[in-house]
Amino acid sequence: MNCRAALAVTRLPDFHVTAVQALLPQARLLGQSRLTVWGFKIYDAQLWAAPGFNADRYASQPLALELAYLRAFDAVDIAERSIKEMRRSATVSDAQARQWSLDMQRVFPDVKVGDRIMGVHRPGVGASFWVNGKAGGDILDAEFSKLFFGIWLSPKTSEPAMRTALVGGAGS
Repeated sequence: MNCRAALAVTRLPDFHVTAVQALLPQARLLGQSRLTVWGFKIYDAQLWAAPGFNADRYASQPLALELAYLRAFDAVDIAERSIKEMRRSATVSDAQARQWSLDMQRVFPDVKVGDRIMGVHRPGVGASFWVNGKAGGDILDAEFSKLFFGIWLSPKTSEPAMRTALVGGAGS
């Protein structure tokens, strides 16, 4: 894939800090990054987690990741790309991929420029999503959540520079 991650120069505007603090009371901003593909700005990302967060053990720790979209995408395209990226970390059966794709299309809308999706990883439970500050839904599947957040945080990510920027100084 011909992608590259670049550090965002400025802090993302108006992040829903109160929402993150309500969901993850000890959370702090660890890092942020911008995904750019072939020169096109895709989204800005921010990662929030509690002090002591260890990037090597991301799957066992609660965290919040917000994407602020800089381009429009259909929900089906977001789901398809997510499955492709999740398969970088683990084997996902076709049946499981179909189910997870349907789950993502249920919680993710088609996005337009300026839309924000925040996901909260709940280890052992699954993931909860908020769209523009409103509850978008849950996917109560721990394996889904681990692999989904692994898109950005797994050592097998397709965007290692983005991972480094997001985890900031957290152990990795």
